[in-house]
Amino acid sequence: MPQGGFSAEHGLDATGLRFAIAVARFNAQVTGPLLEGCLGELRARGADEGIDAFEVPGCFELPLTAKVLAESGRYDAVICIGAVIRGDTPHFEYVSSATAAGVQQAALETGVPVIFGVLTTDNEAQALARVGGAAGHKGREAALTAIEIARTIRALRGRTSAGART
Repeated sequence: MPQGGFSAEHGLDATGLRFAIAVARFNAQVTGPLLEGCLGELRARGADEGIDAFEVPGCFELPLTAKVLAESGRYDAVICIGAVIRGDTPHFEYVSSATAAGVQQAALETGVPVIFGVLTTDNEAQALARVGGAAGHKGREAALTAIEIARTIRALRGRTSAGART
């Protein structure tokens, strides 16, 4: 088994895979670029015809939307995109915790990969640094994660041999 530093990024192929993206409208100045990066990466890797995007009001609505999308049987992976930026009240903790737990629960209950592409930052500058700035592009990273885990789950279920390693 490969350890530390292993990256399958260069060999990831999304051809034949279908993806749903649930994107939160709240903090659109961050979620818009996250979505664009995610879409760009999926398309660059061959998923041109297999992507559906759905807008929801905020991050709190992502888990239920992801669960419904995963249960539909139409997608190999669901990607949740959002941004929770800390404010002056405890609202940040409630929304970020509930979103993370709900996204994980949707994946575990449905058996479909549900990717947590939700930024949780202290301020808007930190969030913007993660959409193509000094901290990379988390939308692209979410797409790569979705491709890799979708291929792995397919292989584990015997639908393809992609992802098998000795």
